[in-house]
Amino acid sequence: MSARILDGKSIAAEIRQEVRLEVEAMAAQTGAVPCLATILVGNDPASATYVQNKARACKEVGITSVRIELPADLSEMSLLHEINRLNSDPVVHAILVQLPLPPHINERRILEAILPEKDVDGFHPSNLGGLLVGSPLFVASTPLGILELLDRSNIVIEGKHAVIVGWSVVVGKPTAFLLLQHHATVTICHIKTRDLAFHTRQADILVVAAGKPGLVTGSMVKEGAVVIDVGVNRLSDGRVVGDVEFPEVAEKASLITPVPGGVGPMTIAMLLKNTVDACRRKWGERCGR
Repeated sequence: MSARILDGKSIAAEIRQEVRLEVEAMAAQTGAVPCLATILVGNDPASATYVQNKARACKEVGITSVRIELPADLSEMSLLHEINRLNSDPVVHAILVQLPLPPHINERRILEAILPEKDVDGFHPSNLGGLLVGSPLFVASTPLGILELLDRSNIVIEGKHAVIVGWSVVVGKPTAFLLLQHHATVTICHIKTRDLAFHTRQADILVVAAGKPGLVTGSMVKEGAVVIDVGVNRLSDGRVVGDVEFPEVAEKASLITPVPGGVGPMTIAMLLKNTVDACRRKWGERCGR
């Protein structure tokens, strides 16, 4: 079997077009334009690239993007002050703090400072807890993008066995709860799981988000499985690869996401949708709700 590619890039383009039309309609109805404020602390090149890509995507769909660059030696209190300022700014509908933060800053404290209704990354405890009971204001963009990718590719989730490799708050745990809500049976593994291959071979849907290149090989995948590779790893030779050995796994899977061009574009597309939703919540009935 040779897998069909799950083209996140083309599906994300469809979503961005839908978002653009929604932004235009919202502006016509209310005069409101969704606004996303992104905070970048320090000069990490990868983080700067991610922020730049998000700003470019915002511009494409008509969302206002505010980029706040702060020095790496910024104090935690100063960063909290900046977040409080954005929380109280009525023009800003969505706030995103680009991770990782410098080691002297408590990441959890910073994320908890963002108002839940502006937390389009879905990392605030209120949103994480809401996901547990099925009613979050926002869900993290990558898990949301994974579910949207499956849905728009007509992949049945109900009754399937989904195995997730990676238990982070950013991807693994939220993805598990979303799949449970869609009536999958879910197993969560990680790089220290004993006999990881035993579990991954049971998966009808395999989501790999462990941050370790080549972790999952062809022998670890069930024939005909749907494989979602969330990993983004830059090798010493400059190549960007996922957590899955793509050539081997593609011979066993029925569907597989490439890296790059799979989950990454979906993450940005869902961030745009979350930003529009944040604005729409503020305006309520006047936005058509």
